[in-house]
Amino acid sequence: MDAALLLNVEGIKKTILHGGTGELPNFITGARVTFHFRTLKCDEERTVIDDSKQVGHPMHIIIGNMFKLEVWEILLTSMRFGEVAEFWCDTIHTGVYPILSRSLRQMAEGKDPAEQHVHTCGLANMFAYHTLGYEDLDELQKEPQPLIFVIELLQVEAPSQYQRETWNLSKDEKMQVVPILHGEGNRLFKLGRYEEASTKYQEAIICLRNLQTKEKPWEVQWLKLEKMINTLILNYCQCLLKKEEYYEVLEHTSDILRHHPGIAKAYYVRARAHAEVWNEAEAKADLEKVLELEPSMRKVVHRELRLLENRLEEKREEERLRCRNMLG
Repeated sequence: MDAALLLNVEGIKKTILHGGTGELPNFITGARVTFHFRTLKCDEERTVIDDSKQVGHPMHIIIGNMFKLEVWEILLTSMRFGEVAEFWCDTIHTGVYPILSRSLRQMAEGKDPAEQHVHTCGLANMFAYHTLGYEDLDELQKEPQPLIFVIELLQVEAPSQYQRETWNLSKDEKMQVVPILHGEGNRLFKLGRYEEASTKYQEAIICLRNLQTKEKPWEVQWLKLEKMINTLILNYCQCLLKKEEYYEVLEHTSDILRHHPGIAKAYYVRARAHAEVWNEAEAKADLEKVLELEPSMRKVVHRELRLLENRLEEKREEERLRCRNMLG
């Protein structure tokens, strides 16, 4: 075991456990780094907090992509291929580790940490949670402490060597890809490919939610992103209407209207979902709200009201026939 090496960064101490091979890899911006890691407490037992080998698959980060735990980029870029090193990191570098760990555990359990950003409007800030859902992480969050990371560097790929998922993109790239995903979703919707269209809208929403977490809530840039997100969620809801997932539509549109009660399209989409589940009064109330906010939609609203009346009359006729048959 090599002697402890102090990296040129305050609060980090490195010990090489197994030497790597060759020169230092080319850690250019956008490169994908693959590695195994084990996180330990600095107690006498060296309590293991997380271990990627136990989970069964390695970790990836993208260089220059503002990863949640920025210190990992510093640690990794000091390593050679095949190297295994132990890094002691002081509290100044480990404060956000509990939040990262929560995301990693959720993924290992088959949950999508980004799902809350798609399905829960207004909850863009993960710090809004009082608990992380794991007792040991709650303890770490309340009392930040130095941690030990044992890391094995497996692979470094240039940006051209792998297909980048939207969450791996930089801030500028996310803003550039959102209108592309939006347009692709619209194209697929017009072709009747609603499942694929909804996936495109979801990807765009996730990109914007990720950007929104870096802005101060309710300030200009945050509100600009919120407006874009709401538009995409309503497009996503149009797909859900086509897939007959009406109650999910009610959930999303109601979330939007709780925070932004002046969006006529949200009332319109919700009215259509209410109509499909026979909520006559709620559907009519929402359509009246659409007329109040957007008088130019009068023709559309009157058409929806006629459709609703026709469907209700058909339902009433079916009920009458059913009663006659029962009595007969």
